[in-house]
Amino acid sequence: MRLLLIFVAVALMASRCDRNRDTDSDWKIGDPEMSVKTEPLFPEREENDLVTIWFSAEGSDESLSLESIEIRFTDNSAVASLAAISAWYTGVVPGVPQRTLLATLESPGEKSTLKGEVTLGSGKNYFVLSFDARDDADPAGSLEVESVTLSFSNNASREITPSPGTPVIRFGKILRAAGQDGVDTYRIPGLVTTNSGTLIAVYDNRYNNSKDLQEDIDIGMSRSTDGGQTWEPMRVIIDMGEYGGLSEQLNGAGDPCVLYDRVNGNLWVAALWMTGSAPDKMLWWASQPGMAPQETGQFILVKSIDDGLTWSEPVNITEQIKDPSWQLLLQGPGRGITMSDGTLVFPAQFKADIGVKALDGGQYTCHSTIVYSSDGGETWNIGTGAKTNTTEAQVAELSDGSLMLNMRDDRNRTDKTETNGRAVAVTSDLGATWTVHPSSNSALPEPNCMGSLIAADITVDGQMKRALFFSNPDNKSERTNMTVKASLDEGVTWPEEQQVELFAPAGYGYSCLTMIDDSHVGILYEGVKELYFQKIKVDELLGNN
Repeated sequence: MRLLLIFVAVALMASRCDRNRDTDSDWKIGDPEMSVKTEPLFPEREENDLVTIWFSAEGSDESLSLESIEIRFTDNSAVASLAAISAWYTGVVPGVPQRTLLATLESPGEKSTLKGEVTLGSGKNYFVLSFDARDDADPAGSLEVESVTLSFSNNASREITPSPGTPVIRFGKILRAAGQDGVDTYRIPGLVTTNSGTLIAVYDNRYNNSKDLQEDIDIGMSRSTDGGQTWEPMRVIIDMGEYGGLSEQLNGAGDPCVLYDRVNGNLWVAALWMTGSAPDKMLWWASQPGMAPQETGQFILVKSIDDGLTWSEPVNITEQIKDPSWQLLLQGPGRGITMSDGTLVFPAQFKADIGVKALDGGQYTCHSTIVYSSDGGETWNIGTGAKTNTTEAQVAELSDGSLMLNMRDDRNRTDKTETNGRAVAVTSDLGATWTVHPSSNSALPEPNCMGSLIAADITVDGQMKRALFFSNPDNKSERTNMTVKASLDEGVTWPEEQQVELFAPAGYGYSCLTMIDDSHVGILYEGVKELYFQKIKVDELLGNN
């Protein structure tokens, strides 16, 4: 028995040594390192370069080659959603174009070995792992690398174990790609889930360029009946055409906000339209006091009574809700809500001439507010301004029936202190009066950008709780690090363990959240000229509560 135990111990030691074994070769191979990008794995792209591996190699007796890379994924990884993995040698100087294929493995598994041969250089050598997802990959799936083992021609091997905090690789979908259907840029996402589980996504179709209104812009809509796995072809649901005998470039409609009436089963989409403003001007500046379409921006609505299959002609409600002295009134953008009592609420914003200099030098100030209907959309009303110098907002109902307005605060353009961030106010009387929330301008950093806020009743530790979910670029100065956060104390705190970063690179930064079902939060957000869709498990957002 003692001899057997000794034999087993020696065998285990040999196995451990074999993983990082050295030989009598003149080559010295350093410990490898690995980084994983915080970007989605898109089936719409054949190559997703998401993992980089590098190590030093020094020697002169003969050439040294890398002969295989073995990747192990954790047993909860969605490897069935992978079509292939490729390993590319990118040389000894990062950033210098060089791409030599080591191997491609189709239909990889939990343990995947890519075998080939690439001659290495003396110095720090870099490899990239590129992933190809199946067309039917689950946008809620993810991959977590457990270890990577490198094997060399001199019989040496090196193993990498990811450090704590290494990102998982998450699947996603490019819902709208730049140039698709003749549209240069897709922007301004809105997203809701109907009672039947249908996902309705809306957005700007910016045909000529990325410019805001005034331009040739229509409202597009995408529809999914399987939780975002597949999407029907895009449809244009708001197109003001050549109203007044003017070109489409002078009749743009944009910045959509989508609302689902959970009582009556109707969908509403609000958009901003103005006719005749020169395309070399921004509608933000061109719109003036007044009520006519040629004078000021118009608050228009379209409606669907069949789960988004067909849509009405636009209805103009500007006369109902705009003060003629205001320079501009518009919706969210993003999404509205149905309150527990059936009241329909759009987030909104207005711009009023107050004769004093605003933060950007104009003689006006802006206020976030709400537009609401207590009769299913037959008539509409508007609240008062929640805070000066706030614009794009989102609204959620709290557990006591009050409304929380989460606002883009334009003070963040100049104030980059520790107290900047999203402004937050609460109303119990549909916007007649507002109270500053304890988290205002302190709990949710932002780089002056639109953000998304939704509320949902979920089960936590056996009890039903009202949870808030929020998304925005989690960065004070740049639109990077798109992150989804959760709060279980109605927005007072947003713990770090209840946050998931989805997209680290810079993008245009707008996003919109929806509850896809009881277990998943869906998000539609902007890259650069594109819109990305992903799903996140609720229990992950809650820190596995």
